[in-house]
Amino acid sequence: MRALPVALLLALASTLSSGTGVQGQTRAPSTAPPAPAPAVDPALFDGMTWRMVGPFRGGRVTAVTGIAEQPHTFFFGSTGGGVWKTDDAGHHWTPIADEALTTGAVGAIDVADSDPRVIYVGTGSTSIRGNISIGRGVWRTRDGGESWSFAGLPHSGAIGSLIVHPDDPDRVWVAALGNPFGRNEERGVYRTRDGGETWEHALFLNDSTGAVSLAMDPRDPQVLYAGMWRAERKPWTLISGGMEGGLYKTTDGGDSWTKLAGGLPEGLVGKVKVSLSRANPDRVWAMVEAEPGNGLYRSDDGGESWSFVTNDSRLTNRAFYYHHVIADPNDADVVYVLNVGFYRSDDGGESFERIPVHHGDVHDLWINPDDSDLFVVGDDGGAEVSLNGGRTLSGVYNQPTAELYDVQVDNGYPYRLYGSQQDNSTISVPAFRSNNNLRPQEGWSYAAGCEVGPVALDPDDPSVIWSGCYGGVINRWDRTTDVRRNMNLHPENQSRAPSELEHRFQWVAPIVVDPLDPQTVYHASQYLNRTRDGGHSWETISPDLTTDTPEHQRLPGGPIHSDHTGVEVFNTIFAVAPSLHTRGTIWVGTDDGRVHLTRDDGANWSEITPPEMPRHGTVNRIELSPHDPARAYLAVHRYREADFRPWIFRTDDYGATWTSLADGSNGIPDDHWVRVVREDDVRPGLLYAGTEFGLFVSFDDGARWQRLRLNLPATPIMDAKVAHGDLAVATQGRSFWVLDDLTPLRELAAGLESGTIPSGDEPDVVLFTPRDAARGRAFPPLQEMDINLPDPLPAGALLHYTVVGALDSLLVEVLDGAGRVVSSWPSAPTAPGLHRIVWGLRDSDRGGAKMPPGEYAVRVTSPAIEGVRERRFRVVPDPLNTAITQADYDAQYRVTVEVAATLGEVQALQARLDSLDAAERDAVMVRAEQAGVEAERLALLRSDLSTLLSYFNSGGGYGAGAAEGAPTASGLRRKAALEAEWASVREGVEAALRGGGA
Repeated sequence: MRALPVALLLALASTLSSGTGVQGQTRAPSTAPPAPAPAVDPALFDGMTWRMVGPFRGGRVTAVTGIAEQPHTFFFGSTGGGVWKTDDAGHHWTPIADEALTTGAVGAIDVADSDPRVIYVGTGSTSIRGNISIGRGVWRTRDGGESWSFAGLPHSGAIGSLIVHPDDPDRVWVAALGNPFGRNEERGVYRTRDGGETWEHALFLNDSTGAVSLAMDPRDPQVLYAGMWRAERKPWTLISGGMEGGLYKTTDGGDSWTKLAGGLPEGLVGKVKVSLSRANPDRVWAMVEAEPGNGLYRSDDGGESWSFVTNDSRLTNRAFYYHHVIADPNDADVVYVLNVGFYRSDDGGESFERIPVHHGDVHDLWINPDDSDLFVVGDDGGAEVSLNGGRTLSGVYNQPTAELYDVQVDNGYPYRLYGSQQDNSTISVPAFRSNNNLRPQEGWSYAAGCEVGPVALDPDDPSVIWSGCYGGVINRWDRTTDVRRNMNLHPENQSRAPSELEHRFQWVAPIVVDPLDPQTVYHASQYLNRTRDGGHSWETISPDLTTDTPEHQRLPGGPIHSDHTGVEVFNTIFAVAPSLHTRGTIWVGTDDGRVHLTRDDGANWSEITPPEMPRHGTVNRIELSPHDPARAYLAVHRYREADFRPWIFRTDDYGATWTSLADGSNGIPDDHWVRVVREDDVRPGLLYAGTEFGLFVSFDDGARWQRLRLNLPATPIMDAKVAHGDLAVATQGRSFWVLDDLTPLRELAAGLESGTIPSGDEPDVVLFTPRDAARGRAFPPLQEMDINLPDPLPAGALLHYTVVGALDSLLVEVLDGAGRVVSSWPSAPTAPGLHRIVWGLRDSDRGGAKMPPGEYAVRVTSPAIEGVRERRFRVVPDPLNTAITQADYDAQYRVTVEVAATLGEVQALQARLDSLDAAERDAVMVRAEQAGVEAERLALLRSDLSTLLSYFNSGGGYGAGAAEGAPTASGLRRKAALEAEWASVREGVEAALRGGGA
């Protein structure tokens, strides 16, 4: 074996790159210019709230751990959804770092053995599939997750392993792979002795080879093994393997390292994962990518010599993505290998059996060192806990961490969101739950195609759904007949080099239904293709619109293994946008930086690429203005070539000229690449931009941007849609979210233009116009016992206002069309900022009667402000029950008010009796009984009237549905009978009261 001290390794590395010193800085100084002053004070809208609408269907997890002394406590790190904890063995999971992390991508997590309150999280997964998100360093908590602090290594890119010293929670080693998309020096093995305040670069080889795995000898924390890997992604290929890669060992905590040989592959080596057992730390396991010699190795002498165990293809498939090995801490002969399946050997690697898990693609495993039957496994479907050695596992339908590529929205009620979930299927969920579903899953639906989609449909008639899959597959699903059929444009085996394909279909090849002609569907390769007969025939309506660069069309992968799933197919059309205004006008953008337009249905094409388009810029989304047919926006990224700058372009003249709307200095930071931009469909120039690290809004057509994160976790925003007055987003790691009622943002944008937004500290209230509120919603919806629920949309009218300055009191009132106050909040919140009050569409002065559809107003007054703030809005009929007429609603209100009034009279008479002393009350009731009114009749009447009031006015619940529409004949008969009974009872009791002088 060759022993190489750190100094020699660094000297060797300096011949390959610029190199680094041993001491690494915790925090790199920012070079980005300061963000401009926001166009609109965020305090005016920060009280708005995102709702997570599901699905609860787990996404990719490549980092798991637990606490040995707390056998039901486990953690997982999602590749896009942050850090989660369970304390009931996986039955329920809770996010614990949403308010701190600036990225949702987690690659490693470890709990300090000496103090389980101390947890370190390394961001960025080293299972670098095509949609991988970059990390932003290390985070630490010292109180079990209540609060977090940044702990350095901001440019480490992806962290594959993180080990805390067993006796000192401030000593940590990190395996940093580095930037997955390009060369950088912040990669290799790092060590901190002070909890992340400073870091030492313990093992650095060069600027393209990083560390992917670490293992520590439990007998001696100074002994560590590190798997080093040359890995890099480009848009057209994946590089896995280099001459410097391999397995390294230190016996002095990282001061010096030895590259291990003794039977391990030498020369060109790819990914290396390493593990050892507490039961026998001299037995070291390694999964090594190499040819020849790809597979599992074992050493029984601490790495001095190695034997090749197996190259079983079940264990060695797609090394760059899997190749994980985990040794059992209590039995040296038990070892796990994680691949598409979850495999265990009980005989030292001689044979392996597959352990069933809820989802394939397995990436991490933590086994309780005190009891090997207790473990948590992370895979592409989430985190699963076993308490019995894998015989049974907890489920993954309790984790809202779906990685979604796209979002489409239909025009139903409630409207539905459609998208494709990585490593699962397409899915559709409602924007809010219906009244009578027991579980949210009842509202879920398949949406054709497979995990990549995308989903396309006519929003007015989603009975036919189009969706795709890799390799150019395209489905047409007729939901009315439940017939789903492949309607492929060009059935062709996609496993060959892209240059050899007639059609180069990307992993997420666009599928688009024409908004002006739903019978026309577009499907893009390097050409734009079209069908008008349901996919039975296709026509190609464009030439190759890409750069068609041969060197970017070779078989992806290498230098050891190829890997070709469609992710690396390049020189393709990536975005297609048919006009919202004019038939035959189609905008097209490619993944290599070209933009074209046809205005004659594909007969002629013009290149309209912006002059500032970056080389190989991927046109990820094209947004066509709903207000101006000549206006379009481009969301462009180049992160796959290590250029993280934001790119947004706008044209107002069909691409003749372009304006850049993002350059890293006008609000979107210079390392937040943009995936989508949308224009508000009501307010021109109000823009929403989804980036890798969250959402931004511009109130002035892209001149300035500011964050719109609110309560949305840090997660990649993959797509967004403005529809039905809401903003719906698809995230890569946190499922679908909806920002309800964009009216505050729209009216602030209008106020910015007109100069009417209040500023300064003078007391004021900005009252926003409520949107229409629909009858028919039951709240809360019927449900079984289940805390894994999407966030509910409150039933009723959403009343938004913003307090500026200091107010002591505030009165909020709702008035009907006649100006009568029907509900009020005399002590409405007065803290500065935006507030929401939900009016349940009931008349609080008349028994809580449901208000009929009609015109209403909200009014705000305060002694501290001049005048009255008032906005009008409508209550509209139940969209799902169009048979109910206005007369029906009016009758329901009238009858409900009458019953409430009768009940009020009964209650008043009872109160009058209750005010008498006991002797007087007894004497009155004796006289009443003598007149034929039994003592219990008043109480029974009160109870019967309350039941009848609920019957006419119920909001829904377990036993009865919501009362909507005209009163039933039986209800009216019962009302008449009770009113007659009341007349008799009242006469008898009042006579008894008069007889006694009361």
